[in-house]
Amino acid sequence: MRKMLFSALKIGALAYVGLCLLVFVRQGAYVYYPSKLVEATPEAIGLRFEELTLVARDGVTLSAWWVPAAAETQARALIYFHGNAGNNGDRLDALRALHDLNVNVLIVDYRGYGRSAGRPTEQGTYLDALAAWDYLTRERGVAPNRIFILGRSLGGAVAAWLAAQTQPAGAILESTFTSAPAMAGRMFPFLPIRLLCRFRYDTLSLLPRLACPVLIAHSPRDEIIPYQHGRELFAAAREPKTFVELTLDHNAGELGLEPQYRAALTEFPNR
Repeated sequence: MRKMLFSALKIGALAYVGLCLLVFVRQGAYVYYPSKLVEATPEAIGLRFEELTLVARDGVTLSAWWVPAAAETQARALIYFHGNAGNNGDRLDALRALHDLNVNVLIVDYRGYGRSAGRPTEQGTYLDALAAWDYLTRERGVAPNRIFILGRSLGGAVAAWLAAQTQPAGAILESTFTSAPAMAGRMFPFLPIRLLCRFRYDTLSLLPRLACPVLIAHSPRDEIIPYQHGRELFAAAREPKTFVELTLDHNAGELGLEPQYRAALTEFPNR
């Protein structure tokens, strides 16, 4: 009996170690869900756009779209960082909603997404964010105080990082998590995830460093990233800051802007 119990414990321990190794090696597959096929462009919804190829500082080429406002020369610019799945072509409804706010929108596909080269990594997404910033400030000559940074879900972590490195007019984090280990802990509560997790995306630690106005939007009905993450991010941010309570689930945000969110974004440049 004792021998059988010892064997069972040994098998269980080996299985647990094996699962830890699998999560450690394969964790990128839980973070990034890129799609290479771009099924539609802004033209499909009647928006003018310019297809761009940006070059990150490490030489990786990135696919991006410039969607100008009706009054392009007078409008502010907004960099949009999408979530961890799909590509730019899946964000047309969001692009239309942002275009209606009369801002010039630059949306960039991370490396490995859509027509962008390379494969996604945490440091790679940060370099991709810098490529977008470099394009606006160096090639288009947009002043930093006329650039807003908006990130959704994973994109919020990227947006927070970029805002901490630069001096934008404002940072908007929509349905964003506090950190990658915090999210992974929800998926694998029975594993020593903080030891295993190679991804940080430590949004929470970045918020106190942001010297620009911050807007946090999150929904209590978010079934993927808990509402509490949004509240913690808001608590960590410096003034001036705004919190918008959304009402829909996580992925509904890809379909446009809720009225209260639209109103907050309209007012945000005046903070």
